[in-house]
Amino acid sequence: MEELEQLFAFCREIDKEKLITRQTYISNAKRKENDAEHAWHVAIMAILLSDYANEKIDVLKTVTMLLIHDIVEIDAGDTYAYDEEAKKTQKQRETAAADRIFGMLPKKKADDLRGLWEEFEQRQTPEAKFARVMDNLQPMMLNVATNGKAWEEHEVHLQQILDRNKATKDGSQILWDYAMEKFIAPNVKNGKIKK
Repeated sequence: MEELEQLFAFCREIDKEKLITRQTYISNAKRKENDAEHAWHVAIMAILLSDYANEKIDVLKTVTMLLIHDIVEIDAGDTYAYDEEAKKTQKQRETAAADRIFGMLPKKKADDLRGLWEEFEQRQTPEAKFARVMDNLQPMMLNVATNGKAWEEHEVHLQQILDRNKATKDGSQILWDYAMEKFIAPNVKNGKIKK
């Protein structure tokens, strides 16, 4: 019973992920998505696009990694991809959050989920590399769907996108090439992304 109490306490706690607002608008551009919506969306994308990974991946492991990758933002808050000031403290804030949130779980589950979160952060395994592709391309896809709304609001420059995505090709060259052709290049051309 004690283990079940811990598991349900954790499940209640992670409901707070629905309260964390991101800077990306949902496809109808009426509001910004929350972390839980983002996690669900990238997990589904990983299932659908897994054949395009550079290396064979364990899809369930990748999906699990994506479902938990932003749980730490319950405490740490969302760090916008192009907010250089916030990124200076991101690792410290997120590590402290991981200690608290994953620490709510029974030890074995805590070690398993914390391990997947750290694997995502380190970007070394095929699953982590592909999960990062999903995490990076999903906001691009939604920016295209919303006519570049968040890109324009934040005056995002092409170099910022290229810097953020310097390792995206390591997870999927095909999907990176697609994103460059279909998401990035047209929006540089139309001025939604600054040169």
